[in-house]
Amino acid sequence: RNLDRLWDGVAQGLFAGIVTDHSPSTPALKQIDAGDFAAAWGGIASVQIGLPAVWTQARARGHTLTDVVGWMCAEPADLVGLAGKGRIAIGADADLVIFDADASFLVEPSMLRHRHPLTPYAGRVLNGVVLATYLRGRRADGDRPPRGRLLER
Repeated sequence: RNLDRLWDGVAQGLFAGIVTDHSPSTPALKQIDAGDFAAAWGGIASVQIGLPAVWTQARARGHTLTDVVGWMCAEPADLVGLAGKGRIAIGADADLVIFDADASFLVEPSMLRHRHPLTPYAGRVLNGVVLATYLRGRRADGDRPPRGRLLER
């Protein structure tokens, strides 16, 4: 299976990390009713459930949270030269999630905070629940206004 081969490549270090471009689109661009996968706009809205989606598959294959942190945090930050990101270390930004790796949840479109809650994960149970998010040491999730900024190297 392609999925298994991709995970073999991840385990072997053939990829520079696991990231998302968070590519949501309108239902019209997805052409859901057309029945033609190739005609649909590529990409999915995944930033909200990316960590649980990766953790679900990684855990099923015997990987650890330390592996996932490397793939989703440290390796991507290193790849683009963001020394203060992707790790817990003195002098690094305190970008953190509080994550319950043993919890699980059913993905329902109504729970998604995307403008167009289309997801291939609808109806699936994912492992791991993000309980809180911190950006530069300050709580950043929920209904708080965004505090992101352009990251320069």
